[in-house]
Amino acid sequence: MHKIGIIGYGNMGQAIAHRLNEYQVFVFDKDKSKLTGAGHIHTVASLEEVLANDTEVLVLAVKPQDFSEIIEQIKHKVKEHLVISVAAGITTEYIENKLGKARVVRVMPNLPAKIGKAMSCLCAGKFVDEPGLHLAEKIFKQLGQTMIIKENLMSAATAISGSGPAYVCRFIENNGNELTGISRGKEEIFLEEFLKAAESCGFNKKQAELLVISTYQGTVEFLRQSGISAAELRMQVTSKAGTTEAALNVLSSGGSLLKAVKAAALRAEELSKRE
Repeated sequence: MHKIGIIGYGNMGQAIAHRLNEYQVFVFDKDKSKLTGAGHIHTVASLEEVLANDTEVLVLAVKPQDFSEIIEQIKHKVKEHLVISVAAGITTEYIENKLGKARVVRVMPNLPAKIGKAMSCLCAGKFVDEPGLHLAEKIFKQLGQTMIIKENLMSAATAISGSGPAYVCRFIENNGNELTGISRGKEEIFLEEFLKAAESCGFNKKQAELLVISTYQGTVEFLRQSGISAAELRMQVTSKAGTTEAALNVLSSGGSLLKAVKAAALRAEELSKRE
């Protein structure tokens, strides 16, 4: 059984930890209150304990603004670990520069991961071997569907599937807030526009269909199972000054979904430019 350490127990850290039933999972979060009621998950009191316990995989599920601090704290402790980052806008090159020749895989999942309906895009750093990438994909298949892409498409993936649940929620809100009350015709128009936006970002037709359909269906199913409103989910996936907020600002001012997605992708690119 692979042993996995997870740093960060927010929305995505929790979603990952609770879907990995085939693995032994150790979780750390500097906010100890988040670890209350973690159930069968092994919670630990320090970063050192996450990296101990013979963990083979280290998942970095912290917010981008906390990433530099965490990297500085672990950079001399990471050895043979496979390092998986789900932090938006953090490039594999940035992580490799901090950790040395670490095996790094970058992943952009989305919130339907909580119910096993995620769309996760993965890209490999330059030191990852095929078994390492395969293991990362196997882990994220526990959360839903996966797609391996080149890193130059990660900003586009962030704009499409990462921020995508917010577009779906806004569409639902604009059509009466009832999951069953939206006409097939309106749904088709929305999906067609969403697909065109995905293709405009550089995805081929097959990739765009997988990203868009899985994001749409996963979001709708998450709303059904969770019972929360579309507005509440939209707010959950919208970080201040993040990619989703950039897209929603365009939509709120009357812009098209295509322009909104472009704004999200541009914001993702801006966030990825760091020392």
